[in-house]
Amino acid sequence: MNQPLKIGFLVFPNMTQLDVAGPAEVLSRIPGAEIQMVWKNLDPVSADAGFSINPTATFDTCPTLDVICISGGMGVIALLEDEEVIQFVNSQADNARYVTSVCTGSLLLGAAGLLQDYKATCHWAFRDMLSDMGAEPVAERIVHDRNRITGGGVTAGIDFGFALAAELAGEDIARAIQLVLEYDPEPPFDNGTPEKASSDTMAIVQGWISAASD
Repeated sequence: MNQPLKIGFLVFPNMTQLDVAGPAEVLSRIPGAEIQMVWKNLDPVSADAGFSINPTATFDTCPTLDVICISGGMGVIALLEDEEVIQFVNSQADNARYVTSVCTGSLLLGAAGLLQDYKATCHWAFRDMLSDMGAEPVAERIVHDRNRITGGGVTAGIDFGFALAAELAGEDIARAIQLVLEYDPEPPFDNGTPEKASSDTMAIVQGWISAASD
């Protein structure tokens, strides 16, 4: 009997829920996959969208993971010097087949010393911070360097999920999951990167990021 494929997402206050929900929806469809939402305790964790996600395991009860994924959002900034969180991430990374992140989650991997001399990506607004953590920032939606897989901002987590599913279960399964989820995006605006956005749109977004960082 095959052992379950244990995939754990670190959840935390003021995270961006789609960083978790997107890839978790994809990866949960892998046959034999077991998804864990992990935090310090089992109290509901409030996401930046205004609703909560319920952890399924604590740092103490979380099993040894095959995949650890760090989600992003402004709440990650408070974790960069949180020794309890960093210790948990490092202990799981020691045994995980894949050490991964979405959006600003890669900053926590960097703070834990897990991206030294690795290529990695992040949300475009924070990507340059990876250099300060010993990583090589790459302006790509998904970056795969050895057993580190990092995704860009928010919606990139869905694409990251399919890429990781192919690594874990093969391309045929990943393609089948894509079909069952009807993932065939046709965005109404071609505006998803700074290079494509107008200066007016950039100004709006930079204002939002500045306000959230205060």
